[in-house]
Amino acid sequence: MRWSVQGSHEEDEVLVARAQGGDSAAAEELMHRYKDRVLACARRYFLAGAEVDDLVQEGMIGLYKAIGSYSPAAGRKFKNFAYLCVTRRIVDVLRAEGRRREDALDDPDSLEGGDTPEDFLLDGESLAEFREKLLKVLSDFEYRVVTLYLDGLKYAQICEATGKPLKSVDNALARAKRKLASTYTEQA
Repeated sequence: MRWSVQGSHEEDEVLVARAQGGDSAAAEELMHRYKDRVLACARRYFLAGAEVDDLVQEGMIGLYKAIGSYSPAAGRKFKNFAYLCVTRRIVDVLRAEGRRREDALDDPDSLEGGDTPEDFLLDGESLAEFREKLLKVLSDFEYRVVTLYLDGLKYAQICEATGKPLKSVDNALARAKRKLASTYTEQA
């Protein structure tokens, strides 16, 4: 992927120097110039459960840090340094998320917090209506895992009931969550 923006690269270095000198308008101009490149960089990566917007935000943080720490004395152009900072920031976030998920799989009970399929219940929608909707959008295995989870079973109990490993149960719940989020978003 080419990492280029409109305008000359010398102008970028001048803007960086002004931004480092306290000119917030120069920093904003650089952030604006590079936002499409950050978006393109973020789209190259995929993280189940994460939104591209989350990765873009992390990339913009990397860009902001690049503006503050760029040194022309290092002998590289700002656009190259910015690309490196943005990419590293996104990859670091993805690695941290991967470690967090691995740690959570080591302790199945820790996965039970946060958003659950029940969180997708709309105001006034009954559990029966919700389960009917589940039948329409989920695979048989996903439906079984979600209903067992909604019945209050822990991950270990769901694994035992389905005869599937923990990772399969966790993946089924994650897929169900995405499908339900998509279903409710389309209806909104």
